[in-house]
Amino acid sequence: MTQFQPNTSFSLFPQGVKNLIFANGIIFLITKSMFTGGWTALGATFAPFLALWPLGSGLFYPWQVVSYMFLHADLSHIFFNLFALWIFGQAIENLWGTKRFYVYYFLTGIGAALIHMFIGGAESYTIGASGAVFGLLLAFGMMFPNQYIILLIPPIPIKAKYFVAIYGIVELFSGLSRVDSGVAHFAHLGGLVVGFILIKFWKIKRPSMHA
Repeated sequence: MTQFQPNTSFSLFPQGVKNLIFANGIIFLITKSMFTGGWTALGATFAPFLALWPLGSGLFYPWQVVSYMFLHADLSHIFFNLFALWIFGQAIENLWGTKRFYVYYFLTGIGAALIHMFIGGAESYTIGASGAVFGLLLAFGMMFPNQYIILLIPPIPIKAKYFVAIYGIVELFSGLSRVDSGVAHFAHLGGLVVGFILIKFWKIKRPSMHA
């Protein structure tokens, strides 16, 4: 079994988080137009091969379970995903180390894609890092359950463990009742579920000071 070594020093922008933010940002700049909000010529050429398509669409390729995580629809989509990636990701990478952080991030993103395809009933393509980001949110809630998170709307503090639980319930309800919302709710749930399975499989314990 692969052994992972935790980080021994704290960084506000650890290497794994920094690399993922950079890669997502560069790909967004070359695939989306800042003026029209549509795809650039390069984006229109490659996005159909990189977005995640349903299995029966005739457009699905195996690499899409990874590549879809690096495409985003607009500025708000990428901003909130990358902001959450930084907020939760830097805490997890600092705790677990870069190698385990990478493995966890991509496995939760891949798991989110598979669950979305097989359970979510996808009818069109899916893009965005949300599945992996929800995996990070789950990890943060399990590693730092009593850490307070300040909500934007309403601006109130809530413990991470309650925030994750409430968000999971909302996503499940939304996935079952709002199938045409345009949001991949089952991909979000997939990130949470796969993240929980990985943490339990790896037998990762939360820091004693947060017990």
